[in-house]
Parts: sequence; structure tokens; C-alpha cells
Amino acid sequence: MSRSLVGVVLIALALYLGVGVLLLVFQRSLIYFPQPRAIGGPDRQLMLPVTDEQIVVTVRPLASSRALIYFGGNAEDVSRSLPDFAEAFPDHALYLLHYRGFGDSTGKPAEEAIQHDALELFDKVHALHGEVAVVGRSLGSGVAIRLASQRPVARLVLVTPYNSVLELAQRQFPIYPLRWMLQDKYESWRYAPAITAPTLLIVAGHDEVIPRWSSEKLFAQFRSGVARREVISDAGHNDIGGRPEYLRLIRDAL
Repeated sequence: MSRSLVGVVLIALALYLGVGVLLLVFQRSLIYFPQPRAIGGPDRQLMLPVTDEQIVVTVRPLASSRALIYFGGNAEDVSRSLPDFAEAFPDHALYLLHYRGFGDSTGKPAEEAIQHDALELFDKVHALHGEVAVVGRSLGSGVAIRLASQRPVARLVLVTPYNSVLELAQRQFPIYPLRWMLQDKYESWRYAPAITAPTLLIVAGHDEVIPRWSSEKLFAQFRSGVARREVISDAGHNDIGGRPEYLRLIRDAL
């Protein structure tokens, strides 16, 4: 092998290893984009009783047997959904979780920590309200589906859902062994077969973030008769919440 070819190989190897190290070290910075809270004061906040961090939930308290828990996307301030949700679901108490590092919640976001907080929130809400529906959007669809496989969720709505974050990441970086590198895999397909709550998947027809095939693969994992899907044909990943069908579909599902 010529000296020049050896040099090219070494440079390529160095680049490969360098990018791999960056992916390994900064992987969560590529998944989570924490946002500050824009809406709601202390009277619109609930603190979760977790011991290691301060976890904040934006709420609309209501003396009702029905409640809705919402898990947002990876760059979403969930408090911004409060006004629309309050109008669309007047008979539901509302609980919108700020992930660790988002809003006024402390700590750093990570899959297992977020999932722990989701279970804590559900148990607290279920103790107050007999019927608890769960809505998860984008990243939050993975949080919601895993929760619904472990708790008695009354209704489940998954907005722009994915089959697996690991699968999506592997397609972005096919030359890296992400199965062993990625810490937060969000493998929703693992939990779909255990879901018994009536489930609605809302898919964006022009989703530029979550490919349609990923949502379809997830839909195929549910047992027959448990889930149905609706496609908002002219919606993209980030603007689906502004479509008139969006809240109507959720309201009908609940």
C-alpha cells in the first residue's frame, strides 16, 4: 500500500472516530432542545414529589373525574398548549409535563429519568381523577406509549409518533453502531403490543421529521382493534397543532 493511500486511510479513520466521539458525547444535545416556560404562574404549576430534582407540571385544576396528561416534543414548551387545551377539553383537568431541563424543571433530560417522572405524574393524577387520558406528541409519543403499557390509561393519543428513535438515528448515521452507542432509544414498538387502551395515532401527511413509514410500522405493532390512525394530509411535523382537525380528533378520541 502506498504511503499516500495509507495517509488517506488514516485521515478517514480519524474523521470516523472523531465524529463517533462527538456523537457519543453530545448525543442528548441532538435529541433534546429545552425551552423556557412562557405561560402560567405559580397557580398554574404542580411540583412532582421526586427526590432528586424539581419537576414542574403546568396544570389547569378541575374538580372532575376526567383528566388529560400531555407529553410534548423535544423542543416544545408545553405551557403554550394550555389555552387551546383548556378550551378544547373543558371537562378535563389538565397536566402538561415539563421534562427535566425544560420550563422550570431542573436536571437534564434523559429517557429513563423522563419515564420515571411520567409514572410519578400519572400515579398522582390517577389518585385524584378516575379516568386519565394520555396524549404524547413527537418525542412525547414514546413517553406516552411506554407509560400506557404500565398504567391503567383510559385513552391514548399519539401525535406524529415514531416506531423507534434508535431506528431513525441509525438511518441518519448508518456507518455507526448506534445500538451500542445511543443511550436514549425510545423503542415504542416494544410497548405497543401491551397496550389495551383505545388508541389514536395522528399522522402528518407531510411530516419532514418523522417519516410516514415509521408511524406505519408502529401502528402495525398494536393488537387488532386497539388502535386506529388518522392522517392530516396537509400538515407537517411542526405545524400539525395549528390544523383545525388536530384538537377535534383528540377531543373525539377522548
